[in-house]
Amino acid sequence: MKLIYPLIAATALLSACAPGVAIDNDTERGLVGAALGYGAAKAIDGDGGRGAIIGGLAGVFCDDAGVCSRPRY
Repeated sequence: MKLIYPLIAATALLSACAPGVAIDNDTERGLVGAALGYGAAKAIDGDGGRGAIIGGLAGVFCDDAGVCSRPRY
C-alpha cells in the first residue's frame, strides 16, 4: 500500500506540467513540488523536510530540464 502514495504524487506532479493548467510559473511549480515531495516522503516514512526541499527544487527546475516545457508557437 505504501507504493501507491508516491505513484499518486508523481502522477499529480507531472499532470501539473500539462499545457493550460493553472500552474504556469516557477513559484507555483515549486510550491506544488514541495507539497507533493513532503507528502510522498511522509507516505514512505521518510523525512518530510527533505522531501519538500527535493520536490520544490524539482518543481522549480522541471521546465529548465525540459520535463515541463511548453510548446513554443
